[in-house]
Amino acid sequence: MVGAGAWGTALALVAARGGADICLWAREAEVVESVHTRHVNARYMDNLPLPGNIHATGDIAEVAHAEVILLAAPAQHMRATLKRLQRHLRAATPLVLCAKGIERDSGKLLTEVLDEEVPGCAPAILSGPSFARDVALDLPTAVTVAAKPGIAARLQSALGQGNFRPYASSDLIGVALGGAAKNVYAIGSGIVAGMGLGESARAGFLARGFAELSRLGDAMGAKRETLMGLSGLGDLILTATSPTSRNYAFGLALGAGESRRALMAADGPLAEGVHTAPALVQRARKHKIELPIADALAMVLAGRLTPKKAVPLLMARPLKQE
Repeated sequence: MVGAGAWGTALALVAARGGADICLWAREAEVVESVHTRHVNARYMDNLPLPGNIHATGDIAEVAHAEVILLAAPAQHMRATLKRLQRHLRAATPLVLCAKGIERDSGKLLTEVLDEEVPGCAPAILSGPSFARDVALDLPTAVTVAAKPGIAARLQSALGQGNFRPYASSDLIGVALGGAAKNVYAIGSGIVAGMGLGESARAGFLARGFAELSRLGDAMGAKRETLMGLSGLGDLILTATSPTSRNYAFGLALGAGESRRALMAADGPLAEGVHTAPALVQRARKHKIELPIADALAMVLAGRLTPKKAVPLLMARPLKQE
């Protein structure tokens, strides 16, 4: 397991419940020490006990010997993490992307970043409506794991433990895009709620946001059924409606009038949708697809447009067929 944040730790627990020995790589020395001496990840997982078959390391080369490697590093750090890891890898080891986002500088999906940094690898991606705390507590959770059929079946067997239910797919593009884009629209959903625009406005916002995602997915070769499934619509429903979501909570505070700069400077991980919004718009332009909602959100997050001015801008767009 590469990445020992809350999500990486939760997935390590899932795999450990199946009896596998788990090597958990962390950048932070205090996390490694906490797991070794106290069997908890005190920094990221609120002292939830970790079983003895999870051990932590600060040496990424140790992870490279695993039969399957789950990549839970943050999306904007994924390329740098892969550069560190790739020289230690064995051929044909499945690499499973577990982060959600689009690389800001390049506008590339994480699947494309993986292909560039580790060409010829056995790629896979895991995504879906899943909060780390729910997964760590073994609450019922369903996700999608996309890979070639044989690898997907192998991952289902390894991770299908207790209340964690992975569904197989071969659509890596759709799973990667759905998991990334939903963070952007979740921020917007929070803004609508924070501004007090009403539940009708929020429902309309999410429906039109999903229509944007579907148009871009069509242009990129994603399957409609993937975007309608767990890793698309399912993840959007969760992330765009719960205050537990960092992205929704960020938008909620922004819509309620809190300073954009203050929110971005706050302690803790930044909502991933802040990075993804401009990258999503950049990628859409490459495919000549209009994303008016995502474009407005990117301008709001960059400080070029206020939420109050964004609403009439979107509502005044020409009327058209759905």
